[in-house]
Amino acid sequence: MNKNTTAHQYDESKIKTLSSLEHIRLRSGMYIGRLGDGSNPDDGIYVLLKEVIDNAIDEFIMGFGKKIEVNVENGVASVRDFGRGIPLGKVIDCVSTINTGAKYNDDVFQFSVGLNGVGTKAVNALSSSFRVVSYRDGEYFQAKFERGKLISKKGGVVKGEEPDGTFVEFVPDAEIFGEYKFNFEYIEQRLWNYAYLNSGLKLFLGKQKFESKNGLLDLLQNDVGESAVYSIAYCRGKQLEFAFTHTQAYGEAYRSFVNGQFTSDGGTHLSAFREGILKGVNEFYKKNYSGVDVRDGISGAVAIKLKSPVFESQTKNKLGNTEIRGWIVSEVKSGVVDFLHKNADAARSLESKIVQNEKLRTELNKVKKEAKEAAKRVEIKIPNLKDCKYHAGENDGGRSTIFLTEGQSAGGSIISARDVYTQAIFTMRGKPQNVFGKTRAAIYQNEELYDMMMALGIEEDVEKLRYNRIVLATDADVDGFHIRNLLLTFFLTYFEELVQAGHVYILETPLFRVRNKKETLYCYSEKERDAAIAKIRDPEVTRFKGLGEISPSEFGQFIGGDMRLVEVNVKSAKNISETLEFYMGKNTPERRDFIMENLI
Repeated sequence: MNKNTTAHQYDESKIKTLSSLEHIRLRSGMYIGRLGDGSNPDDGIYVLLKEVIDNAIDEFIMGFGKKIEVNVENGVASVRDFGRGIPLGKVIDCVSTINTGAKYNDDVFQFSVGLNGVGTKAVNALSSSFRVVSYRDGEYFQAKFERGKLISKKGGVVKGEEPDGTFVEFVPDAEIFGEYKFNFEYIEQRLWNYAYLNSGLKLFLGKQKFESKNGLLDLLQNDVGESAVYSIAYCRGKQLEFAFTHTQAYGEAYRSFVNGQFTSDGGTHLSAFREGILKGVNEFYKKNYSGVDVRDGISGAVAIKLKSPVFESQTKNKLGNTEIRGWIVSEVKSGVVDFLHKNADAARSLESKIVQNEKLRTELNKVKKEAKEAAKRVEIKIPNLKDCKYHAGENDGGRSTIFLTEGQSAGGSIISARDVYTQAIFTMRGKPQNVFGKTRAAIYQNEELYDMMMALGIEEDVEKLRYNRIVLATDADVDGFHIRNLLLTFFLTYFEELVQAGHVYILETPLFRVRNKKETLYCYSEKERDAAIAKIRDPEVTRFKGLGEISPSEFGQFIGGDMRLVEVNVKSAKNISETLEFYMGKNTPERRDFIMENLI
């Protein structure tokens, strides 16, 4: 080895110190979680918008400003609150200097999401254009930035009537996010969450108004609609608010929040909420029901306010505070007992639901036992599963993915091209059974569905899911779409919480390959194909009918770092049953008419 080589030289010249601005731009994932192009509700552009709105929400929580105006147009987002306004002498520091803000001061902000002093600074750093204006007592101060660097500033006396508050306008930087587009459905869902969690606050997206008078009660009513088994239990205290009811769905469905932040991965507050419901039910009925029987079919929402929330990541998806468990369990238990005492009809309906769950579980356990004995799969390898080395919760488990593929040819291409450390393959032999309207026993009476459930590791509990992402990888033809629908029916019927938690995705693979001797382009739509044909000379165009037609050497790039995934998400739980009924239930005149109208 040549010691004089500079290729691996490690000395003082290699040590770099980044400014906070440079660090945010270089390591944006640490601050906003992910980038994305706006096609996923967790993409970075929505996180930027959330960080700005959070500051306005914090003003409302402290009793200042009952209205927030949000506008998004042509890639430009703006938020105007009517709170106290940033102190004029600190406007520049508050939006550009890390660890600067009033949220470290309990006298000013008691229950804030943005405790790290990073939020607005990250928005500033990751925006090609950023403008902030603060209005206080008839004066204003404005600062403009580009990619976090101050371009101009000015201040003075406000002309005309301009209420106190803060205005922020920003354009997410295309250098960071690439081509992106705001999806108004995702923005509306976030604004509804803010409205539900802050009764009395009015939010506007253009002319559209978001307001809730009954908080989480309204949220859950909107979610479950007429499918509630009994009137919604609702309780609101100083730091804790919760609501729950049961539906005829399987599993458990929750929405949890901390200081207005949606915690998609739950955390201590959610587990304490679940425990408190169980204890309250058992105390009221003077029974010892199991948690599975009490909570199967439950739909609930819980929100807490904390002075010092500890999240497990910068994007605040999961709460880690352990000291809060005791008081949450106690308050929820008391609230449940109080509700059941005051609502006799609901108490009878809930008990009937628990007894029904108990009976179904007993019957299911018998079917499970028979299925296990027939299959003799104890400690035996699951057929059709090519497993990976790392799973959820292990080293590099965050990238762990299982592809559900149709047929041996498609499976063969993916198996040859996959990353054996983080990508597993489960190959289906044909079309899975349509489970719409069937009980959970159907899984255990169908060999392929049983194998798939065992491969995922979710037989006993969805929290034991072995992979962070479940990817449906089917052909882009009629049969492939049908298999995709059958799989979605399986998950939405029995394991809806996996969909709600963002674990289920659809793999997008190219429909066309356009190439000549010098260049090859892969196209995911006819529009992309036409653009590619216009771009390269004398092209040869191939239409991929199935995944098996794509060679393993080509396939690797489609499941690599640039893999195109569409997350399966549900806008409202109340729509699931009727949607599945329409598409996957018995043939009806309505469905026949729909098919005829859309056939061409």
